[in-house]
Amino acid sequence: TAHELALEALRLGYGFGATRLAARRPKLPVEVMGLEFPNPVGLAAGMDKNGDYIDALGDLGFGFIEVGTVTPRPQPGNPKPRVFRLVEAEALINRLGFNNKGVDHLVERVRERRYRGILGINIGKNFDTPNEKAVDDYLHCFEKVYAHADYVTVNISSPNTVGLRDLQGEEELNRLLRALANRRRELADDTGRRVPVAVKVAPDLDSRAITAIAAAVARHHMDAVIATNTTISRSGVESLPRAEEEGGL
Repeated sequence: TAHELALEALRLGYGFGATRLAARRPKLPVEVMGLEFPNPVGLAAGMDKNGDYIDALGDLGFGFIEVGTVTPRPQPGNPKPRVFRLVEAEALINRLGFNNKGVDHLVERVRERRYRGILGINIGKNFDTPNEKAVDDYLHCFEKVYAHADYVTVNISSPNTVGLRDLQGEEELNRLLRALANRRRELADDTGRRVPVAVKVAPDLDSRAITAIAAAVARHHMDAVIATNTTISRSGVESLPRAEEEGGL
């Protein structure tokens, strides 16, 4: 509720011109993935899952905005309550579960945006899609957003969709990235535009898994790694109220 109220207030402020901070945007350009970001501070995916607030958020001076995670079909996410405060640690646990309005809604909103800064689109799979068919979900979203994204993020890092992090396994990841690389090659040939792809991974990986992921990212010519998402570890907060709640810390 707080999240939605804050974003609606931001939208209202934008409508009255109160968010117009672009003139104060710091010029600290950095080149990543062949893109020049005006500054290195961006808004991560999860704040605006559906692309409903791109213009208002874009007025705040960020070097880029990333929307999503979006899935092929709309889904409500996990049952509530699903966000918990660990007040003493100034921490949150969430198990939202990719709640979003679906890729078609997001694409419509992205088409309507005025914001012309760098826009990333973060894609995932529906909660009820088995991992054997996960590639189909990612390809579906990838094809839908390709024309509208400055870069695409492949999210295999959330702890809140059952089995999603299993896609970080060597065999599963190579299958997914191979399919995306092949489809990107076709789309780039058709459109004359190669869109960078970043792979978002979890923090709960051992060195062997990290090495395997790095090899897969290089093998399939992915452009970046986004490290990291929330953790399933409770190190340092074990004794606090609500620390036992499932989800990402």
